[in-house]
Amino acid sequence: MRYLSRSCIASLSLLLPLSLGAQTIAPQANAIGAAPIECASGKPINEEGFVKIGGIEQWVTIKGDDCKNPVILFVHGGPGNPMTPYVNSPYRPWEKEFTFVHWDQRGAGQTYGRNPIEPETEEHILSVEGLATDGVEVAAFATKHLNARKLILFGGSWGSVLGVHMAKRRPDLFVAYVGTGQLVGPDNDKESYRKTLELARASGDKKTVEMLEGFGMPPWTKPRTPGLLRRISRIYEAKTTDPAPPSWWSRSPQYSNDEALINYGKGEDFSWLQYVGMKGDGMRYSVDLPRLGSDFQIPVFIIMGAEDLTSVPEVAKRYFDSISAPQKEYFLLPRTGHDHNHIMLEAQHKVLTTKVRPLLR
Repeated sequence: MRYLSRSCIASLSLLLPLSLGAQTIAPQANAIGAAPIECASGKPINEEGFVKIGGIEQWVTIKGDDCKNPVILFVHGGPGNPMTPYVNSPYRPWEKEFTFVHWDQRGAGQTYGRNPIEPETEEHILSVEGLATDGVEVAAFATKHLNARKLILFGGSWGSVLGVHMAKRRPDLFVAYVGTGQLVGPDNDKESYRKTLELARASGDKKTVEMLEGFGMPPWTKPRTPGLLRRISRIYEAKTTDPAPPSWWSRSPQYSNDEALINYGKGEDFSWLQYVGMKGDGMRYSVDLPRLGSDFQIPVFIIMGAEDLTSVPEVAKRYFDSISAPQKEYFLLPRTGHDHNHIMLEAQHKVLTTKVRPLLR
């Protein structure tokens, strides 16, 4: 079942399509060392390599124009969709102001390639708690390696689930949490299904209505159902949102060879099946952020697309309203769905520069 569901796997990603474009030429990265770096103001940093995290080697990329800049730990979506193939693309201009730490999660990308597992295994290898533990370990490594007092925790879609777990578990490592496409729990599936079915009925799309009605309300036991729903919802999102430019998805050198691309695809398959479960018993059904409690010890900023049919904004807003934090703000963006576009990136940048960066002073 190789590349089981590339069109389905986009279900909860930050729109990191596998149809990779032309390679972006960038300076050769240095290998990541175990010791803290020697950083002088104005000195760029460009490192990548495997770091021992959670007992296995996991791929980490660190990039920025000035190693003294604030550090963002980017927790990618999917699960199984690392941002590392695109480190030279949509967020590259931000490297003048921030240092980015990208991490290929267990079961994804280069980390999957170093630690391969057959995608079709029925063993439950990935868990929210385990991936969040890995994420905390990555954060601890990054603070020490970069001599950073605290990091900015940035999670999108699936990464927003891990981000909240990490923020709750080790607030001492982070100055603030920024979540985009914030997932919350079972209500996400219910509202996604309800709103997509409503749009299909309103458009007179009888074939899609019939398919959706065949799914029934979640939870679902068939592993393909969540991906099929996302395929349908993306069609409806596209009618009311602005797309991302193709240039964003030019791949970086470490993903320019066949082996890396194959590992990326297999990692997607593996992570997706771990997420949905072969019998509808995957880790997606353990996502329940309210269960973690409502108190945050760090500021929280949530950025949502008004047209998002996966992380339905009404669900995220209810969760946002229920939490307490030293500072919290919620942003709803027009003409934006679950997938990234220029409106989302502009909002993220504004929040990071005007809301989060001042907290580091």
